[in-house]
Amino acid sequence: MSSLGLEDDKTLRNTRYLLVAAVLVAVLLGASVYEYWILPGASFDRDVLFQTSTIAALLVGVYDGDLTLKQLQEHGDIGIGTFNDLDGEMIGLDGKFYQVRVDGAAYLVNDSMLTPFAEVTFFEPDMTAISHEPLNYTQLESYLDGLLPTKNIFYVIKVKGLFEYVKTRSVPRQNKPYPPLQKAVQNQSIFEFHKIEGTIVGVRAPDSMSGLSVPGYHFHFITNDRRAGGHLLDCNIQNVTMEIDNTQGFHMIFLGSEDFYKANLTGEEQKELGPVEKQPR
Repeated sequence: MSSLGLEDDKTLRNTRYLLVAAVLVAVLLGASVYEYWILPGASFDRDVLFQTSTIAALLVGVYDGDLTLKQLQEHGDIGIGTFNDLDGEMIGLDGKFYQVRVDGAAYLVNDSMLTPFAEVTFFEPDMTAISHEPLNYTQLESYLDGLLPTKNIFYVIKVKGLFEYVKTRSVPRQNKPYPPLQKAVQNQSIFEFHKIEGTIVGVRAPDSMSGLSVPGYHFHFITNDRRAGGHLLDCNIQNVTMEIDNTQGFHMIFLGSEDFYKANLTGEEQKELGPVEKQPR
């Protein structure tokens, strides 16, 4: 082996030792679990759905997160979720994140806000489709289903169009002790829009992910002027353009709180998910 090869090998070993030492020091100093180092030449896979916490935890009232919006945006430029205390609906679109509060207005978030549940990715659509026929909510889901190559992976979806009608909701900020989600949404505010342009942002999760994510479609909506929106309950849309990003990977971080550790996540709460996320049409 040449002297150059030996030097390279020695340098690599030293780099590894320094990296391990840095991690140990960080742990001893209490560094955030969300801080990390990437070696030169390492790549980051953008075709991944990143999620913090589980829908099961949200259903039983675990509304305090430990991930900031700044940290969340390191993992995606589009997505949906909520905020600490269940304070409104989250919509991420084109690299900007908004909070739709109980007044129906959309506000730009600040980096220090925390989330107990969110799903994001870097949006790189794998397919685009246009419907020249108007679609209601049920027809939109059926149309999208017909485009998917499989229902066994995650998809992030963006739908643009002219909405003849949109119905959304937001939930008021909750106080401790937190009620379960089914009770919290009983005080939801309902918003209705007519003849307005906007965008639906959503995630479609496989049925096998029940308990982790919302099985099937989970949609949020925001107007083109980014001034209003909410959790989508119903719609009639024209001039429909649909973009779908297949996400082959899934990366989830559990909450590190005592509330999450002690929560009963046995699966019984999943029976409440339908009435919470959907409404009869």
